[in-house]
Amino acid sequence: MQPLLQLEGIKKNFGGLQVLGGIDLALEAGQMRAIIGPNGCGKTTLFNVISGAFAPTSGKVMFRGEDITGQAPHRIARMGMARKFQVPGIYPTLTVAENLEAARLSFGWRRARGNVASDRTLRRIIERFGLHDALEHAAGTLAHGKKQWLEIAMLLSMHASLLLLDEPTAGMSVAETAATAELVAQIANERGVTVLVIEHDMSFVRALGCPLVVTLRGRILFEGSYQDAQANRDVREAYLGNA
Repeated sequence: MQPLLQLEGIKKNFGGLQVLGGIDLALEAGQMRAIIGPNGCGKTTLFNVISGAFAPTSGKVMFRGEDITGQAPHRIARMGMARKFQVPGIYPTLTVAENLEAARLSFGWRRARGNVASDRTLRRIIERFGLHDALEHAAGTLAHGKKQWLEIAMLLSMHASLLLLDEPTAGMSVAETAATAELVAQIANERGVTVLVIEHDMSFVRALGCPLVVTLRGRILFEGSYQDAQANRDVREAYLGNA
């Protein structure tokens, strides 16, 4: 089976500084991976390359069997790739319903009839994320955790096949983090959405129950299960600690 996303020898330099030193990674449709690694090891830069914000210095990005290396972010997004940044990218003065509608319409779903309330897929997303009681509230008035959930719901309303989630639990409480892990795992399982997530919260990563990719100095140090990562001496020394 052809991978939905395939990275081949991705390198990225900024002047004389090499941030990515040759990343190879493949994700099939419906798979989920969590990328972990110390600050400054190139995780967000990798997302920038995948989503088209940066062109790689060398290497190739394949999505849906097409070479998208260096293509514009809006074109890549319209192919079905959606990205969540560390800071919630919502429209604070619009209502929750208007945020979801804006996300749907901005990515080419103009043929859809009706509004958020009449769209079955969006209704299920709203219920799943506990946003049904806040549809007419300004998004900026939501608690931080629900702002994060709203942005993930917005990505799903775009009918994306690949979600890039950059620290989706940043600033969340322990309870919100656990709920987010459950939601993301259920979405991946039930809707067949492919998910690539960057996260530092190891409780969240463990709760996802998906394979890990451990990066160090712009390269992949380890790929495998959470349990195997814990048992790997190189991973412990580089990131998890030896305690």
